[in-house]
Formats: sequence, C-alpha cells, structure tokens
Amino acid sequence: MNKSDLPITPARNGLTYAIFLIIFLGILLILAWRLSDVLLLLFGSIIIAVSLRAFAVTLQRYLNLPLKITVVLSVIVVLAFMILTTWLVGARLIEQADDLKIKLPEALKALIIWIRSYPVGVAMLKLLDGADIADVPWSSVADVATKTFGALGSIGLISIVGVYLAADPDLYRKGFIQLIPIDYRERIEGSMLASGHALLQWLMAQGISMVFVGVSTAVGLMLVGAQMSLTLGLIAGILAFIPFFGPIASGLLAIVLSFMEGPTHALYVAGVCILIQVIEGNFLMPFIQKWAVQMPPVLGITAAVIFGLLFGLPGVILATPLMVIVIVLIRKLYIESILETV
Repeated sequence: MNKSDLPITPARNGLTYAIFLIIFLGILLILAWRLSDVLLLLFGSIIIAVSLRAFAVTLQRYLNLPLKITVVLSVIVVLAFMILTTWLVGARLIEQADDLKIKLPEALKALIIWIRSYPVGVAMLKLLDGADIADVPWSSVADVATKTFGALGSIGLISIVGVYLAADPDLYRKGFIQLIPIDYRERIEGSMLASGHALLQWLMAQGISMVFVGVSTAVGLMLVGAQMSLTLGLIAGILAFIPFFGPIASGLLAIVLSFMEGPTHALYVAGVCILIQVIEGNFLMPFIQKWAVQMPPVLGITAAVIFGLLFGLPGVILATPLMVIVIVLIRKLYIESILETV
C-alpha cells in the first residue's frame, strides 16, 4: 500500500493544516512588513466600517429599510452630528487650542521653576542632563505636530474606504476567501467573522470609555477652575482610545498647564485625573467587559510597544484593536483548529 493510499486521519489533516497555516501567516507577515502603511490605513477603514455597520444595523432594526440605505443614513447622521458639534463648540475649541500653543511653553517654564525650588528637583534635572525650557527642541516638537496633522489628512481616505466596506462587507470578504484553498476556507472565514465581532465589541466598550473620560475630564477640570477644560476634555476623550498611554499623556498635559496657576492648583487637577482613571478602570471597564472583549492590561501595553516600534505612531494608536484581532485569530486558527483537535 502506498502512502497516498493511506486514509486521511485527523492527525494527518491537522499536520497539513498546520503547515498551510505557517506558510499563510508567513506570507501575511511579509506583506504586513512591506505594505505596513497601506495595511494600517486599511485597518483604520475596517474600524470605521465596523462602527458604521453596527449603527446601520441598529437603524435598520427600527426603520425597516435596506441595509445599504441605512449605511448612507448612518453617514448622514454622523456628518450632521459633527457639523452641529462644530457649530456649537467649534469656535470655543479653536480659541482654546490657540491658547494651548501659547500657554504650554509658559506652563513648562513654571513647572521647571517649581521643580528647581527643591533639592530633589535640582538633582532630577541634573539626571536629565540639565533640562531647561530653552533646551526643549521646539523645532522637533513642531515637526512631530506637522507629521501628526499630515497623518490626520489620511482620515478622509480612510473614511471613504470605510463607507464602501460598511455598505457591502460580504463582497470583499468572499473575494478574499476565494484566494484561500478550498479545504481551509471555512476555517478562515469563521475566523474573520469572529474577529469582526470581537472588534465591534471592543469598539463599543472603548467608545463608552472615551465618552466617559472626555465628559468627566471636562466637567471635573471646570469644577476646579482649570483653564481650557473643554479642549483638555476633548483631548482626554480622544486619547482614551489608546489604553494606558493615552490617559497618561492627557493627564500630564492637564497637570503641566495647571502649573501656570500654581502647584496647589496642579495638585487639584492631578486629583481629578487620577479619580477619573480610578473610576474608569475599577468600576466602568469591569462592568463593560462583562459583555465586551476582555483585554488584559499587560497585553495592551505590550501591543502598544511592539506595534509602536514596528509602525510608529499609527501602530501605537491602533495597537489594541490589532491585538484584539491577533488574539481571536490565534484562538480560532491555532488553539481550536490544531491544539484542541489533536
């Protein structure tokens, strides 16, 4: 009897699938490395598509209209909300953003003066190689800001692609599946559907967290008399999309700016930021994660570091949703398809 005549046992099938999976993942990794910019833009479009699709499905449930029409309605509603928000608070935000550019260097100078008033602070500045406000590389900071706003210019392209993906995701998913050998299509398609569901759950949980952090930061800073509370609340809400690092960055910005009013005021602002993070981390997120995807903090931090080193700032921003997808794919394609079938 030849080897080709042997029956296809689960072990042989599992080995064949494992070899195919290794080759497939290897090709994906090479493509991800070579086309990282394009793939990050595409992943951003997928995030927008998943969000729009969920909103459109909700509208369809109440309006009983075709899904493609509710996708268009979802886009109109989002645009109307953005226009209304800009009309109501846009002028105030622009004014506070202009103040931020002026007051941030002054606040940093006040912070360094306060630090130098203590021996421990002087020693800390010496460890930082004599940090001084004059030594701050403002040209580099401006260059980073310019690149950041340049990256924001890609949002238009991401949004357009996201709308097309939301309108007919099955078309693109089935087109991709046709590139996969027939024996493995069912597993790959199931993994893609599970990844989309997990991403939607994470986005819903993170959206609730972002709204809470943004609103509570603005209100809390307003109550303690902090300047630019509306702008700082908006920044805190946006940066909350990046777990762990985002809240730290927004909190430090608020505290640094508050040093213009004195150390005591900075202490009040720090208390507000810490209280918000305690409530969000210990009460809100555990409640949300009962029905949403659970992301262990260590994995979130590790993802931000790894994807940040690989892809820069866009990698840090998209690190956690990327890790959500990676976790689902590992569970579906490796643990459930190989380890648990042996």
